[in-house]
Amino acid sequence: MRRSAVGLCVILALGAIILSILQSAPPVIEAERAKDYIGQKATVCGKVVSARYAAASRGSPTFLNLDRPYPNHVFTVVIWGSDRAKFGEPEVDYKGERICVTGEIESYRGVPQIVLKKPEQMRVEKQ
Repeated sequence: MRRSAVGLCVILALGAIILSILQSAPPVIEAERAKDYIGQKATVCGKVVSARYAAASRGSPTFLNLDRPYPNHVFTVVIWGSDRAKFGEPEVDYKGERICVTGEIESYRGVPQIVLKKPEQMRVEKQ
């Protein structure tokens, strides 16, 4: 009887841990919906339709615009020059790809964006 009670407690504890992990996973949304999640952590998915490496600009950012090209973009992925080497040539490598990025959604001039610092924040989806 005691063994089965201990086993039941272990199973319940594992279930609680798994439930807690699942509940803390960020929501997965399409780029068009990102504006509704400003200030929140989320995974945003969309197709990279325009991209630019602004090497001469302050911070040398790379911009990946999802679903609509700049200046009508609905979501931007930003990779600062200090982190760029971790991503290869993102403006070339990911153009035309459907990607998902995870991080805190910020707003810059009314357009939602996520700043990537490490490759683990991005994945390419099979099309």
